[in-house]
Amino acid sequence: MTGTVDLQCTFEVQYNFNELCLYNFNSFLKFAYALIISRNHPTSPLQQLLIALRFYATGCFLIVAGDFGGVSTSTACRIVKRVSSAIANLKPQVIKFPEGAEEIEQVHRDFYEIAQFPKVIGTIDCTHVKIFSPGGDDAEIFRNRKGYFSINVQTISDARLKVRDVVARWPGSTHDTAIFHNSHRRALFEIGQYGDAFLLGDSGYPLKNYLLTPFLNPRTNGEVTFNERHVRTRSTVERQYGVLKRRFPVLAVGMRVSVDTVMAVIVACCVLHNMCVENNEELPPHEGVPAELELAIANGQVPINIHEVDNQYGNTRAFLANNYFNNL
Repeated sequence: MTGTVDLQCTFEVQYNFNELCLYNFNSFLKFAYALIISRNHPTSPLQQLLIALRFYATGCFLIVAGDFGGVSTSTACRIVKRVSSAIANLKPQVIKFPEGAEEIEQVHRDFYEIAQFPKVIGTIDCTHVKIFSPGGDDAEIFRNRKGYFSINVQTISDARLKVRDVVARWPGSTHDTAIFHNSHRRALFEIGQYGDAFLLGDSGYPLKNYLLTPFLNPRTNGEVTFNERHVRTRSTVERQYGVLKRRFPVLAVGMRVSVDTVMAVIVACCVLHNMCVENNEELPPHEGVPAELELAIANGQVPINIHEVDNQYGNTRAFLANNYFNNL
């Protein structure tokens, strides 16, 4: 029994995964395996998956190559690209926005239990994933407001910290609102696809009837309560990023690979994160996390300018504050 426990602990330290959780993935990842099988490739699909997971846990091809004898850093790089693309292709099956009255109502209930905020379907924010300069004439568009090169990633979280939507293709200089404005999800909200459901975003986002942001200068008890419940509910997306980057530190420490591979790795990590949520995988601990990793996670949140309120869309928020939150 002791040997089994030690083995499992070693596996979790190396891959940031419970070994049983990985085995539970196997049936679902058969499709991915089919995509990463290469003719005459000496490395099995399972070993290729483990190489990718080790890279997600370290961000270092030298460590990966050292852990897998006979695998060079260049081979490990090609394997990570192949596996990440294969797992990212599972996105339509694993990263899905709530659909159908029953599922949407369950999402509403889950959010309501946090701070009694009604009809929330998701919380939205962006985080930056560090990259090395891609070079070329357009390299500077990847430099964000903190001065490092990155991909600006938008996700929408549910109350369980599950990724319900991800956009991982914009360079670091892109403003969060521009990513949202150009997203397919926004287009669906604009045509009323989700009825009277709300997204919650911070003050960097434009206020909409379906996208609620905090009051900048709350004046009434209802507005103060609205802001307090909004912050508590919206924190789910911030917590999601913390869990995602502790589970897959490569998203915090950065990657020295091509931009296309970075994008595939980001989506692949979101797919695997959702599988962890579905399998009730334990959250990665706060205790014992290296200070450098915590600093890198914090550095991924880049402040943005406060968006001016368009009074055209203030009625829904004002109604909630005056007629609902004022009575809590």
